[in-house]
Amino acid sequence: MRIAKLERNTNETQINIELNLDGKGLCTIESPVGFLNHLLASFCKHGLFDLSGKIEGDLDVDQHHLIEDTGIVLGQAFAKALGNCAGIFRSGSCLYPMDETLARAAVDFGGRAYLVCEADLTNIPLVSINKNGLNSSFQTDCFEDFWLGFVGGAKCNLHLDTLRGRSDHHKMEALFKAASRAIREAVSIDERRGGDIPSTKGLI
Repeated sequence: MRIAKLERNTNETQINIELNLDGKGLCTIESPVGFLNHLLASFCKHGLFDLSGKIEGDLDVDQHHLIEDTGIVLGQAFAKALGNCAGIFRSGSCLYPMDETLARAAVDFGGRAYLVCEADLTNIPLVSINKNGLNSSFQTDCFEDFWLGFVGGAKCNLHLDTLRGRSDHHKMEALFKAASRAIREAVSIDERRGGDIPSTKGLI
């Protein structure tokens, strides 16, 4: 089974996760940021990845450290679970509609980290209150930081584009869903490949 467990502890964040690439879409991750939980749940549901663990960080400073480090660790978990990438499709893409929003994602697990993110966000935080009555607003300017961390950890090439849309909530959620569907396609096993490395170089 393609499963990875990772732990990252710094002076800024404490992150412990387990990822199953061949799951059923179950997400039991815990973080103090409600909208991040929502995005990760959508990512798992549409990619059919199982993700569990706990995320903590210095929110008294900013959300940046926690959100970026979550992206880094999740990307590293994909890299660890994929190993040498033998037998996978390697690339994938998805066009995902969500009400007025249309999002596009394309990914290549080719061993090189690069991100193009044209999310077209307002950078106005999404205001929310968590179950304890505390402010749990999501800093939308951290959205790209998450994916920068992810591509660095996963060593993949990812393009994210909002083709049209009004709501920042819809734009970010649609992009997470599009990314998960594209990544699901890319990491799926290609039976015709027969276990070969999907590269003319012979390695990734």
